[in-house]
Amino acid sequence: MEYFGLFFLAVIVEGVITYINQFFVKGVLKWEMVFSILLGVFVSIAYGIDMLAMVGLKTSVPLVGSILTGILVSRGSNYVFDLIKTLTSAHSGMKTSK
Repeated sequence: MEYFGLFFLAVIVEGVITYINQFFVKGVLKWEMVFSILLGVFVSIAYGIDMLAMVGLKTSVPLVGSILTGILVSRGSNYVFDLIKTLTSAHSGMKTSK
């Protein structure tokens, strides 16, 4: 689980950084992306959704997991589905290699 958690965090951080880098295109703020992130974070906090906690990664900082989950959710269902599929196959591979 430790390696899976590390892999999971790495994928989340990479996804968040990539997404945030897309805020400005040719010096113009893409307000749709900002609104999408705010909505995703709001919904995740309102419903108490925390993907990190779901995989056993607890944080000592309140709401961090829900905020990261909201950012991932704001990227859309295709991204979340691909993320889950990648993490599930990586997790299965780690179990069989032990």
